[in-house]
Amino acid sequence: MIIVAIDEIKFLKASKLVDNLDPKKCMVKIGSVAFNSMGKKIIDYAADKGFDIFLDLKFHDIPNTVKKSIQGLASLPIRMLTIHTSGGRDMMMAAMEATSDTQIKVFGVTALTSLSDDEINEIFQRTSSEQVNAMLDLAELAGIDGIVCSPHELKLVKKRGTLLSITPGIRLQDSNDDQKRVMTPKEAINLGADFLVIGRPITGAENVGEALDKIFQNIS
Repeated sequence: MIIVAIDEIKFLKASKLVDNLDPKKCMVKIGSVAFNSMGKKIIDYAADKGFDIFLDLKFHDIPNTVKKSIQGLASLPIRMLTIHTSGGRDMMMAAMEATSDTQIKVFGVTALTSLSDDEINEIFQRTSSEQVNAMLDLAELAGIDGIVCSPHELKLVKKRGTLLSITPGIRLQDSNDDQKRVMTPKEAINLGADFLVIGRPITGAENVGEALDKIFQNIS
């Protein structure tokens, strides 16, 4: 399943992007860029157009704060949301408690795809694979629904067989932007990705609908 990232701060631009997408071919991701600017308005707009919503706010705080924050959003028409696995098992369990009476799935971010292998080693004092495996251990213990990882760590996720995967860092070709650990849509699907987050290759295209359709046909 393709998830198109709506990273706009103006409602007119964000709603225009939504209007040019097809809910039969993708979900939409509302992250901090759009949510901090437009809040519930853009979520309701996309939901009214028939889209499933992935709310990507990456909660990372003490367990009680994360639980109450998610409870405050649980009435929104969202299907999935994100937390940081590095917040720990108790925090992830609190997130699951907050969604226990809903249909919302909780995904934990393992390591940001903007980080290179050297940067991950600098921050966590271990390799990308070691960091992701440690976060996968915590995710399984906490019982969350899935994780967010770069396409390069998908094999580690699939070995577990217990977690869904959301994969950002999807590019159609070599990129010079802030994403470091990237891969093409077809490559990621072949490695077992359940959801692909694709932003600029679609939203930055001259024809947004055609760009989505091309990727949709390529991975179908």
